[in-house]
Amino acid sequence: MRFVRHILIGIVIGAVIGLWFGYNLGRERPILSNPFSDSRLQERAKDTAEESLKDTKRVLRDQLKE
Repeated sequence: MRFVRHILIGIVIGAVIGLWFGYNLGRERPILSNPFSDSRLQERAKDTAEESLKDTKRVLRDQLKE
């Protein structure tokens, strides 16, 4: 009976860790990061700002060439 309890505890712990890692992989985050943190919003805002800066530079270069 003790063996079965150890197996069940191992399965539960493995499932929890697997869900944690799988959720982070699905969200394209580092595997060991906190899945409940909302830092992704900050990263998206930073990426959007960088993209708009690149687009602005490109448009300005195109205008100066004309």
